[in-house]
Amino acid sequence: MKKDNFTVTPWDVKGDIDYDKMIKKFGLTPLTNLPEVFMKNLLFRRNKIFAHRDFERITQAYLNKKPFVMMTGLMPSGNFHIGHMILAKQMIFYQGLGAKIYIAVADIEAYNARGQSLEEGRKIAIEEYITNYIALGLKPKNCEIYFQSNRSQNPAKANAYYRLQNLLARHATFNEFKAVYGEISPGKMVSSLLQASDMLHAQLPEFEGRAVPVVVPVGIDQDPHLRLARDISKRFKSYKFVQLSSTYHLFVPGLSGGKMSSSDPSSYIALTDDPKTVKKKVNKYAFSGGQPTLEEHRHLGGNPDIDVSYQWLTFLEEDDEKLKTIYEDYKSGKMLSGELKAILIEKLNNFLQEHQKKRQSAKARLDEFISIKEPYN
Repeated sequence: MKKDNFTVTPWDVKGDIDYDKMIKKFGLTPLTNLPEVFMKNLLFRRNKIFAHRDFERITQAYLNKKPFVMMTGLMPSGNFHIGHMILAKQMIFYQGLGAKIYIAVADIEAYNARGQSLEEGRKIAIEEYITNYIALGLKPKNCEIYFQSNRSQNPAKANAYYRLQNLLARHATFNEFKAVYGEISPGKMVSSLLQASDMLHAQLPEFEGRAVPVVVPVGIDQDPHLRLARDISKRFKSYKFVQLSSTYHLFVPGLSGGKMSSSDPSSYIALTDDPKTVKKKVNKYAFSGGQPTLEEHRHLGGNPDIDVSYQWLTFLEEDDEKLKTIYEDYKSGKMLSGELKAILIEKLNNFLQEHQKKRQSAKARLDEFISIKEPYN
């Protein structure tokens, strides 16, 4: 989709996104009146998760102690960075609420849309994403991580997953693909149908045993996949699916503004970056909301609403009062841009120091989550 001065598609995000316009364009609903347990979570409390479709199915399942699933996917490309961590934290939060977690490694989509080999996709998924998920706190119980190219060693499960993809194809049209995605290719069509199977297949008898509520948390750029899967599932009469629920989270801005991108190392902090790299990147690239001179900054104050260091802290700093003080001090001019960057650098490095120790332990636990043998040899 292209609107005004920004572009948002599943394969391209550019410009300053107007989320209010996106909500209206895609027919989403703002998140309100959530149960208390959700408001204790930073991402919900600070409206980082800002809109939804049919999320009440999930809150009711939680309140009534009924089973539900959180399904998500990962694109195995580039380093795992702070932006990816926001989705990982949602996985861990939902797992703590009792959800079964399904995580698809989108290696078929990476092969079709990005020209990446299955071997490279597997390597990146394991070394970057899955290792970090474990280190961040994902548990093996009630968690299925799988590759689109190799769904399961259980023939009944594998057959059900790929059969669903093929059966769904009957209920979509080329014009529908064009309307949802704009430019389309056979590879993207195949990938989209496989993603629909990813989102829906947990409800099949071979998996959860019955139709259950499924929430798919995404950035708003991925909504076309949700719309297509929801529309197709309504027409699919062979099995009665519970309609998919979805939530939409804000993008963590890149250091210099815009969306954080795995293809641009200057836009992100990777969870494997060392302290010197973190300090250098933040000081060099983080967009400042400060004034041009010290005198002007003391007099006029900074603008935390556009300052990337402050925006990152809204995703990372749990203490609401501490964050409020930083906001007021920066806005008043009491705190300088360099001091704000120093706070972010300390926050990041303290976190990364502990996280990187956990990463080393996580590597020894990979076989609790996935089969580590190479399927392509």
